Amino acid sequence: MDLNLILFLVHMQSGRAEPLFGLHLYIRNTQPFRMSDKKMSDKKGLGKTSIVLMVLVVLAVATITTDVARAADQASVNLGTAANFGVLAATTVTNTGATTVHGDLGLYPGTSVTGSPTVTGTIHINDTVAALAQADLTTAYNNLAGRTGATNVSGNIGGTTITPGLYKSTSSLEISSGDLTLDAQGNASAIFIFQIASTLVTTTDRKVILTGSANAFNVFWQVGSSATIGTNSTFKGNILALTSITLNTGASLDGRALARNGAVTLDTTSVIPEFPAILILPLFIIATLLAVIIYEKRNIVDTRKGYACQAKVNTQLT
Repeated sequence: MDLNLILFLVHMQSGRAEPLFGLHLYIRNTQPFRMSDKKMSDKKGLGKTSIVLMVLVVLAVATITTDVARAADQASVNLGTAANFGVLAATTVTNTGATTVHGDLGLYPGTSVTGSPTVTGTIHINDTVAALAQADLTTAYNNLAGRTGATNVSGNIGGTTITPGLYKSTSSLEISSGDLTLDAQGNASAIFIFQIASTLVTTTDRKVILTGSANAFNVFWQVGSSATIGTNSTFKGNILALTSITLNTGASLDGRALARNGAVTLDTTSVIPEFPAILILPLFIIATLLAVIIYEKRNIVDTRKGYACQAKVNTQLT
């Protein structure tokens, strides 16, 4: 076992390293085996490089699975088809300026989308897709609102650091005196849920900062009234509001703006829905295994050619 692999395993055990990034570093730093490694190259099947890579993929999967288990104290929320939408409203969607919505934009039962935001997905206005998304939004909203055992928070949570869990405000909640940090403590699957009885407000230039491998997909804001994201603010997570959602000028949302009964108002904003990192894993595994197969075949062919050339030279010398 070489030094690169040892260091990678140590980092994995510490819980502080991203497994796929560590795997990338190990693969990048692993030197090809020499032709003299006849024991590996002469035999058909997998060589040491393949075995090491596969072991590391298994470790990466195991680490992600462990993260999911560690997050089990708060189960995630199934957004259903609403997860496909960056913006979903009930009455109207109103835009001013150069706004970009990644994913779909939906409206049901309303019919008025004004201001022509740029939408990278599909616009669904008063159709069956938007209706189903609204139904799934209602289910997810009720799931969030019905959870018990929350830690109480109130007033202004700006300038604080919050760890994964379920938090509840019996009135309004705001981020105003500083930025809010959500620290997943090295667990990329950690869940943050905020139950807010009334309004959610951020003031100008405020930020929600994700650290410790936190993912915006796993942050949920259940708002009992309306949410307002202040001018030039950067917000993270999925906003599920009973009434309306407003993103003021220059605000950005890494998440979703999902309004059950009211409007979504946008002003020169950017909305980017996030997805769990674990969805990338199957493609990564497939790509890695294909690379391993190609590498092994080329390595075996090149090595045997080298042996043939060496044998020819030896014959000529004798």
